[in-house]
Amino acid sequence: MVKFTKKDKRKNKKLMPERNENYMNNIKKLCGFCINEWHLTTMILPYISKEIENNYKMITILENSIEENIKTLIKKLNLKNEEDILEINWKQSVAQKYTEVGSKLNIIAKSDEKYIILVNGRKNFIDVVNKHIDKWLKKNTKVKQEIKIINCYKITDFNYNITEILDSHDRIINTSGEKRIDEVFEDYKKEGKIEEATS
Repeated sequence: MVKFTKKDKRKNKKLMPERNENYMNNIKKLCGFCINEWHLTTMILPYISKEIENNYKMITILENSIEENIKTLIKKLNLKNEEDILEINWKQSVAQKYTEVGSKLNIIAKSDEKYIILVNGRKNFIDVVNKHIDKWLKKNTKVKQEIKIINCYKITDFNYNITEILDSHDRIINTSGEKRIDEVFEDYKKEGKIEEATS
């Protein structure tokens, strides 16, 4: 269990996009944590299937490909929208430059459909991609449809302050779906209002 204490420090604050009153109301940010690509696949696939049924379109920005994992797992599940899921680009993304991320997101500006942007990788990869997504959203202010940005952090080399990550997201995703952060981390309080867990 993760305990939240008052000693938490906010490091690398500039890279992590902060949620503030200027952030668009149609954007919802979710975070999740996975130990490898298989864990990500088993966590995200049922959720994505459900959201496709709710008329969401999907964009992926992945540090590592999960295409083979998706193909393997989808054969074992009975999903109504198998073809739609297989049409999603589950391959590794090049996302170090704004133009690389922006070119993936431009489809959103040409549509009025709801979108999920799935970002997965190590924290530094996700920070860079989110900086580019925020820049794209600021340039494309006419985008009004609902967008969910799901940042799935790979935790094998995870030594970062989890409170900083949770503070910059609205909700959390895990194998049971989308949840309030305090449902998963009982001692968590938004925006630094954290208490020590008592036993």
